[in-house]
Amino acid sequence: MKFASYQDGSRDGQLVVVSRDLSQAVYPSHIANRLQQVLDDWNYLSPQLQDLSDQLNAGRARHAFAFNPAQCLAPLPRAYQWVHGGGFGSHAEVLQQAQAVDAHSALCAIPPEVQASSDHLLGAQAPVVCANEAWELDFSAELAVATSDIPMGCTPERALDGVRLLLLANSLQLRAHGNADAGTAFAPVAVTPDELGDAWRKGRVNLALQTSWNGRKVGLCDAGADMTLHFGQLIAHWAQHRPLRAGSLVGSGTVSCPARVKDGKKTAQDLPEWPKGYHCIAEKRAMEVLQNGQTTTGYLRVGDTVDMDVKGRDGHSLFGAIAQEVVAPGGTLSA
Repeated sequence: MKFASYQDGSRDGQLVVVSRDLSQAVYPSHIANRLQQVLDDWNYLSPQLQDLSDQLNAGRARHAFAFNPAQCLAPLPRAYQWVHGGGFGSHAEVLQQAQAVDAHSALCAIPPEVQASSDHLLGAQAPVVCANEAWELDFSAELAVATSDIPMGCTPERALDGVRLLLLANSLQLRAHGNADAGTAFAPVAVTPDELGDAWRKGRVNLALQTSWNGRKVGLCDAGADMTLHFGQLIAHWAQHRPLRAGSLVGSGTVSCPARVKDGKKTAQDLPEWPKGYHCIAEKRAMEVLQNGQTTTGYLRVGDTVDMDVKGRDGHSLFGAIAQEVVAPGGTLSA
């Protein structure tokens, strides 16, 4: 199944069921009105929604309409919590290496796991407000899951059983302010793991994630093959000392591709290659330090655009694209 939350003037939006190819949608108002409601009562409501989804994909759903991603809030506009990081060891490794080479390179030590704000999650086409370019605003492409109730101390295997939905996110951070949270945007559609078929394996999304900056592709990574810790392990980590409630969002952290280096070494002297690019600017700057001894790439500026997308095996966008523009306070998206 695929779900989105349409803008309706409320904080949480109106739940819609979306077709597999993202072309059609239908309101399941006779079943549920909000996505959190579905997560709270999954065993009872999801079979009814599955029937409606099947009808929609077969072209038999009554009152279906053309799906419009521009009308979407984040699938969960407010979540009980949003925690992320630690899924891609190569991301932390390259930043640590760059710090060792140049401690004054304006790179910030990025903690592997972060609990971020979740009271106002952004839609996929929401503008990114940059109050001050000197704060070094950065994008970060990552995958996330929405969970069921997760008991304290559960195993990674048990945690995987609690994955209800998969999502695509752009986590915005201010690097000059200790990586302060600047909000998170989510692709329009959240999907159940079975929508991925065999691309969902062992708690990983084995599909390519593409990130573009100002219309130029800067990152293309296999989000599964290069994932160090799978989602079951990430969820279990957060549940070590406390339970998680249904609707908790757990993110992978920045999707990253390991460097290919000579002689099996990863040092600045070996000048590692980065053939698949990057999914956050901090990692690009770290690469520059390792390769050239200094950074040359700046952070986001007003007028910049950032796009992220994951295509399924059928060639269709899985979650719908994230397409955002950076604006000044009080600014609007360009036409």
